[in-house]
Amino acid sequence: MTDAPPADLHVDEALVGWLMAAQHPDLAGPVRLVANGWDNAMFRLGERHVVRLPRRSVAAGLVLHEQRWLPELARLVPVQVPAPVRVGRPAPELGYDFPWSILPWFDGVCAADVEPAARANAAPALAGFVAALGVPAPTDAPANPYRGVPLAARDDSVRERPARGRLPEPERLQGLWERALATPAWDGPPVWLHGDLHPANLVLGASGDLEAVVDFGDLCAGDPACDLATAWLTFDAPARAVFRREVERRHPVDDSTWERARGWALVLGSAIVDTVGTGGRLGRVGVHALDQVLGD
Repeated sequence: MTDAPPADLHVDEALVGWLMAAQHPDLAGPVRLVANGWDNAMFRLGERHVVRLPRRSVAAGLVLHEQRWLPELARLVPVQVPAPVRVGRPAPELGYDFPWSILPWFDGVCAADVEPAARANAAPALAGFVAALGVPAPTDAPANPYRGVPLAARDDSVRERPARGRLPEPERLQGLWERALATPAWDGPPVWLHGDLHPANLVLGASGDLEAVVDFGDLCAGDPACDLATAWLTFDAPARAVFRREVERRHPVDDSTWERARGWALVLGSAIVDTVGTGGRLGRVGVHALDQVLGD
């Protein structure tokens, strides 16, 4: 299996070159594909920028959310985030009728390419990011039917996955899911969420410290447990304890929220493994998440 769902929009270096020449010729430069993500493709542009284009039509609106909100959210958080440098317009004359963005390039390594134990140095800074971002969101914040919602809203899709035979220890996972579903739902105000806070969206420096958090395509407001799930998605048990302590040093988090957070790690880890398998960068993220959920 591939490491992302199939694309339904064709994007390549040639398209990026045409878009740059037509709309932002002053920034035009060498273009190189660096990642095909779940929804978007990323192309390195020269030395300082990256071009982010939807590769699936469902992502078009998500790009608009990033363009609208990231400049404001960048002022809230203590780490770098990819607030757009320039906005790209749909270009039907070039066969690409979707919005796109030019973002800053962050030097470093993707945390998903680092062994989980080597991510420990990032735990305090990631806790600071989650705590700083997770403030009540305005009423016009983006809604997302798949992130930050009550866990019960994800019940049908989670229950379908074990039957396809791709998940480890399906009976134990089902028991953990039932436990998460039984916890009290979030009754506070909807807070800002990254929505997809796993190691493939974290950039680490040479020291292992957190340099940047990227890919805000699932940006929304809702239950803070959704982002706290990174405790299982990103870290092993010792670093998870550090992450939890650092989050709670900034503001209290009750046990029910942590239990829902583990449920969210199960949601996301099982979705990855069920969709793209266990190989590749993203597949390894899914495998790690399920291993941590089962072992905790």
